Amino acid sequence: MALHTRLTDMLEIEHPVMLAGMGGVSYHRLVAAVSEAGGIGTFGASTMSVDELPREMALVRQATSKPFGVDLLTAMPGQVEAGIQAVIDGGARIFVAGLGVPREVIDLLHDHNVLVGSMCGKVRHAVGAVASGVDFVVAQGTEGGGHTGVVATMALVPQVVDAVGDKVPVVAAGGLYDGRGLAASLALGADGVWVGTRFIATPEARAVAGYKDTLLGMREDDTVISRAYTGKTCRVVRNEWTKHYESNPADLLPFPGQAVASTRAGVNHLGAEDGTIVDVSREFMPAGQGVGGFDSLVPAADIVRSMVAEAERTLERIAAVRR
Repeated sequence: MALHTRLTDMLEIEHPVMLAGMGGVSYHRLVAAVSEAGGIGTFGASTMSVDELPREMALVRQATSKPFGVDLLTAMPGQVEAGIQAVIDGGARIFVAGLGVPREVIDLLHDHNVLVGSMCGKVRHAVGAVASGVDFVVAQGTEGGGHTGVVATMALVPQVVDAVGDKVPVVAAGGLYDGRGLAASLALGADGVWVGTRFIATPEARAVAGYKDTLLGMREDDTVISRAYTGKTCRVVRNEWTKHYESNPADLLPFPGQAVASTRAGVNHLGAEDGTIVDVSREFMPAGQGVGGFDSLVPAADIVRSMVAEAERTLERIAAVRR
């Protein structure tokens, strides 16, 4: 069973399901599992050292011959020689950035047959990204975990599709966790989905101790958009640390000062070794609003397959309404 879209054609994958490049979570086991299942796994390389990313990519190539990608927070000039070159040398099929990709970086990646995507929280971000030469955009609504904007997925995706969908594939993101979300995204004009939080609750995901269990016990309203960990708006698990800054906003430092402060305070272990012991009542745990929709740990490959199967059933049910 497969859903055929422009995205699957472009990336040469079976299913229009992309693993979000989550820093601290999307390492080789998870990336390889999603790619091998027919989607495409994307490394969250923002937390990796210059030496770590090449090792991680080599481990994926050992585990699967399927395409995979790399997500860096941004592609600044200082990363061209290090991170970007590692992406090229490591055999990545796609590169995704969250804060824009300079034209010279896009040209360099294209010269080495690497496709480029850009995370967008507003229509104008998508328009600018396409003008700079990217191959696809990810329209992420505010429901998504991690650094996020203010426009909801349902409103954002079709507007981005209207603005740039005739030029490049649009991938939907933000609060999506099952096949109904995939079907809805396709109905809005998207060519696939970018899924994060659901893939944290898998055996393959890298996570500090207690992170996955916390997600499995959460409701949809247990997250909050906070600057408490990085200084930028970030949807995370609401806890004692976020509540302090809700009550004391004057204590917040601008980015990157707040990220340094949370790390020094021992509440930000993004990128730490799997199973690192932390205080979950204060720890930095990004999570989207889809978190209330699941309560079990499921292998990543099963999530990919179940999403596609459920999307097919949903689309068939919708078609039946017309008859």
